[in-house]
Amino acid sequence: MSKNKMLSRTLMAVLIGAAAFGAQAADKGFYAGAGVGQSFVDERNYDDEDTAFSVFGGYQFNRYFSLEGGYADFGKLRPRGAGDDLEASSVYLTAVGSVPITDNFSAYAKAGVQRWDLDTAIPGVIGNNDDNGTDPTYGVGVQYRFTDHLALRGEYSRFEIEDTDLDLAQVQVRYDF
Repeated sequence: MSKNKMLSRTLMAVLIGAAAFGAQAADKGFYAGAGVGQSFVDERNYDDEDTAFSVFGGYQFNRYFSLEGGYADFGKLRPRGAGDDLEASSVYLTAVGSVPITDNFSAYAKAGVQRWDLDTAIPGVIGNNDDNGTDPTYGVGVQYRFTDHLALRGEYSRFEIEDTDLDLAQVQVRYDF
């Protein structure tokens, strides 16, 4: 099954599941936030980590479902030996499914599509000299809501870049309008 078909089916399942909970919705509206953390890669000639930053925004349809878009800058990843450093970034759109654990604490999972950009093509990928492309992204996280408008999130996400997996662990602050 192709990545696009798998991604489409996953997003459809999340949308249908979230719609089933729509009648019980309590929280909804626009939100925005920013995060900082570490990006990790351990593939081919690369085994490195660097400081990463992100900004995101979305619309919370109910307490169980939202759509979120954002930008992540993964920093500079250095090769194990000889080779060029990679600077990577991504623009993404994800469906987010949330499960409330208490009134203030929840867990969530997200899946979607991303448009990645590298400053140079990944060395060692046979027959492909792309320095940008479209691939899936997905992740899990927890959120603690301090007030009706302010929340702190911890998130672990994977961004697929060609056949390379780039992971991102972050602490994020979210503000609801």
